[in-house]
Amino acid sequence: MLGADYVRMVRSKGLDERAVVWRHGLRNALVPVLTLAGPVFANLIVGSIIVESIFGLPGVGSLFVTSIAQRDYGVIMGVTLFYAVVVLAANLAVDLVYPVDPRVRLA
Repeated sequence: MLGADYVRMVRSKGLDERAVVWRHGLRNALVPVLTLAGPVFANLIVGSIIVESIFGLPGVGSLFVTSIAQRDYGVIMGVTLFYAVVVLAANLAVDLVYPVDPRVRLA
């Protein structure tokens, strides 16, 4: 990213190196990182089902596994809805942060 034409042009105009890296390099490099940040965060939260089941920790994941074993459909639907809202919120947060790149505009 720091070897791109627009970064070299900004350097040739005499802009400070710190400003070149922060304003022009980092803003454009954040797009792929943000693209993966939402699903990774959602998987981290939803992965609590596996972690809590393996280590016997109390929490929403172990509640979900216990409710499946006991066929408690209300709790199963509630926890599934909770995890769906977490995934949607993570993806919405990523979509709202995308305008950090000047090429992306909200319509």
